[in-house]
Amino acid sequence: MPIRIGTSERGGTFFTQGEALQAVLEAEPALRPVMALETQGASIANAARLHARAIEFGFMAANWVPRALRGEPPFTRPIALRVVAPMNVGPLFFIAHADSGINRVADLAGRRVVFGPERSGMAQHARVMLDALGVRNVRPVHLDFAAGAAALEAGKADAQLQCPVPNAVMTALSQRILVRVLPYGAGELERLLAAIPYYRATVMPRGAIRGLDADLRQAGVLNLLVTHARIEARVVAAVARAIATNAAALGRLNPLFSGLDALVREVRRDGGSALVIGGAEFHPGAADAYHALGPTP
Repeated sequence: MPIRIGTSERGGTFFTQGEALQAVLEAEPALRPVMALETQGASIANAARLHARAIEFGFMAANWVPRALRGEPPFTRPIALRVVAPMNVGPLFFIAHADSGINRVADLAGRRVVFGPERSGMAQHARVMLDALGVRNVRPVHLDFAAGAAALEAGKADAQLQCPVPNAVMTALSQRILVRVLPYGAGELERLLAAIPYYRATVMPRGAIRGLDADLRQAGVLNLLVTHARIEARVVAAVARAIATNAAALGRLNPLFSGLDALVREVRRDGGSALVIGGAEFHPGAADAYHALGPTP
């Protein structure tokens, strides 16, 4: 039986990560064949496909997992998801024209901000981030990454929420116009991280895009590989073990996996308690694999 992994739309971040993960897992004879499948709708659709037995594993942003477990909108029923492994922490960052007069996140009040498609994960991120910071009267613009970047370039939007780095749309936009990645004011990032448990502090490194001349602290969303509770423990254990022992190789195959090494060390050290939120649990097969590997030196 093939191992099918739900990703995202072709060319999306989960899709490119899925291709790298497929290459690593296919090196394990016991896991072949492995297929990284395109998914329109990414996290939300992958949860639904797991429920429908259409895939065995799927990429999901951590913020959607508790909602799926409880059957809260946009999910119509509880889905017995289980965590397999961390994938990465993807920086979420607001950008604006460098000469717009929008200098920090709080300046987005009253502005036209590209959130992402109306029911997308990005739109949910934009709403909860701005609400947590008390940034009011923002006018949402519901466009995808590429269309949103075009609207910003044309002056039809004032700012945009982007994720992650590297990001082909963001890189191309920053070559066409000079953009500013908006910093947080004093204490604002700490307040955001305290309010939203599935975010983590991360750093956008200097030079990540044109115009970013210094490291900049931002919030990042934790992305996970998940499965369904019914998937056999031996299969899940083999996948978790392959990821844990090839974390560095995944980073070389795709820079979106940069930092996976550190996340895996955290799981092996403390069982990953900081990575499971809102009632989510590791699949027993994954937990057994990490226990058998033991903590890293």
